[in-house]
Amino acid sequence: MSAAGGVMIPLFVSGTDGGNSMAIMSDRWIRERAIADGMIEPFVEAQRRENCISYGLSSYGYDARVADEFKIFTNVDNAMVDPKNFAHNSFVDRQTDVCVIPPNSFALARTVEYFRVPRDVLVICLGKSTYARCGIIVNVTPLEPEWEGHVTLEFSNTTPLPAKIYANEGACQFLFLAGNERCETSYADRAGKYMRQRGVTLPRL
Repeated sequence: MSAAGGVMIPLFVSGTDGGNSMAIMSDRWIRERAIADGMIEPFVEAQRRENCISYGLSSYGYDARVADEFKIFTNVDNAMVDPKNFAHNSFVDRQTDVCVIPPNSFALARTVEYFRVPRDVLVICLGKSTYARCGIIVNVTPLEPEWEGHVTLEFSNTTPLPAKIYANEGACQFLFLAGNERCETSYADRAGKYMRQRGVTLPRL
């Protein structure tokens, strides 16, 4: 078992036959795929932590950075958030090195890194402990096999105080899970609606 942000992640998930059917991939594997296949671009091979929230390659994952593009929720012109009919003026846009999220509010951002997920891999994301201990929660849905793009990050400020997010510093950690075999249908095969997204991407139906 591996502890990350207070969550226990199994390094191996046993199959019904008692064998290992899924494994969390190591720094060596991540480095090889990033360099050979462009799985993560730009790729930071050694963890950076001097005077910043850490980012780069870790033992069994990759700590990605948040870019300087933010969309912050506002209720000035909207009374409701509807995922089936999303109003683009629900947000105000900010390009800044430090984004301030209002109390009990929410912002969208994106990773600096562009990801290309292999066909036999599923990627999940966990928050950084530095932000979690400040009441700032990062939510990212799984990156499916053969998906590629900038990852849209969802930041929730759960505190009654304004909270800062630092651009070009670590925001979350991605874990790479290799399946027991290649999937029959990948995200690319399905022509998923968020394929090759760039920048901060809003909900699509």
